Amino acid sequence: MTRRLFIVTGASRGMGAAIAGQLLARADCTLLGISRRANETLAAKAAVGAVCEQWTMDLADPVAVASRLQAWLEGHDGREFSAARLINNAGVLTRIGALEHCTSEELSTAIRAGLEAPLLLTAAFLRATANWPSDRRVLNISSGLGRRAMAGQATYCAAKAGMDHLSRAVALDQAGLARGAKIVSLAPGVIDTDMQAQLRSADGEGFPDQANFVRLKESGQLTSSHDAAARVIAYLERADFGASPVADVRDA
Repeated sequence: MTRRLFIVTGASRGMGAAIAGQLLARADCTLLGISRRANETLAAKAAVGAVCEQWTMDLADPVAVASRLQAWLEGHDGREFSAARLINNAGVLTRIGALEHCTSEELSTAIRAGLEAPLLLTAAFLRATANWPSDRRVLNISSGLGRRAMAGQATYCAAKAGMDHLSRAVALDQAGLARGAKIVSLAPGVIDTDMQAQLRSADGEGFPDQANFVRLKESGQLTSSHDAAARVIAYLERADFGASPVADVRDA
């Protein structure tokens, strides 16, 4: 059986765990999850034939993660997979408020995990799979905040805006290759995750949009992690994936 390879960062909880769980329902799925903690329930969700491997690594140390990923991919025969997918899903919030109220260590961690890691993992994936015959795709999970600034969220906005522009530039690089990979930076909508809870509980004095996030929850406008994951996976498998390197799942 020809298999399909999926690499998912932030696969231990939230939408990342939901994406991983739904992918593992496919018997032909080989899934590698990369998170600071393992999700012990993922393997139990795997269909007969599906393969689930998890690495407990910190994406704030992206050089180590990217080096291990490249070596792992180079240890596989690309002919084993009809498709190879990298999903850069993990993201980190600093304390919510003005930039100067965060420590240098907090800011560095957020940018390393939120932007440097996707950049290095994408490069490692593209290098290691360059000669694979597989259909190769990179999906970067972005946010509307990468396209619209918000007070109290400078680091997160910067990481997501960087991810969008990174995807545009990589798409241009790959377009010039005979079997180039497709890449998209996708905003997945407003999802009911731990990150949303963190935003709702923030101090409104340093985060003027806090009340808006409370209203989204109270009015039932948040998408569940399960539904958001299904929409993201459907977008990843679209025939026209990569036609626009920056997209929003709500516009699909």
